[in-house]
Amino acid sequence: MKKNFMIAIRMTVVTTLLLGIGYPLVATGLAQFLFPNQANGGLITVNGKIVGSHLIGQPFSSPGYFRSRPSAAGNGYDAANSGGSNLGPTNKLLVDRITGDVQKAEAENPSAPVPMDLITTSGSGLDPHISPEAADFQAPRIAHERNMTEAAVRALIANHTEDRQLGFLGEPRVNVLELNLDLDATHPMH
Repeated sequence: MKKNFMIAIRMTVVTTLLLGIGYPLVATGLAQFLFPNQANGGLITVNGKIVGSHLIGQPFSSPGYFRSRPSAAGNGYDAANSGGSNLGPTNKLLVDRITGDVQKAEAENPSAPVPMDLITTSGSGLDPHISPEAADFQAPRIAHERNMTEAAVRALIANHTEDRQLGFLGEPRVNVLELNLDLDATHPMH
């Protein structure tokens, strides 16, 4: 019995050291070496100051900025509360929120259909991207607020449109933070 107990203790210590300390250190080291940007959260710095991450969305409410997808994560883009709302399609709270978002979007651009990703949340609630159609929908407002032509706004959108990964995974997308940072750099608001 004592021999079995000692074997169990040694196995616990060895597996704890190997899997609880060794493996995480090796995995972290490899991630830092092979994918340093992603391993460090994809942070974006401007003038030495961290302004966000290209991996996690953030809210923009000023009319001079492109808006992200709505977020169901906590109070909005709260990584500690990542997740969808889990509200069913007939839930009154969800229906009311979407109806209100559609009305706001239609008031902003009544001549175009509202893209779905401007009124629906992503599964994580932290999606940093919108579709090129959602960015294009916002172009008239941005052009007006920044005293730009719509063609210049659409050219910025085109410059920030990422293709499908590996040519077939996902959909074309636009990173909202990166687009807004470029907008500030090239056409600052006065």
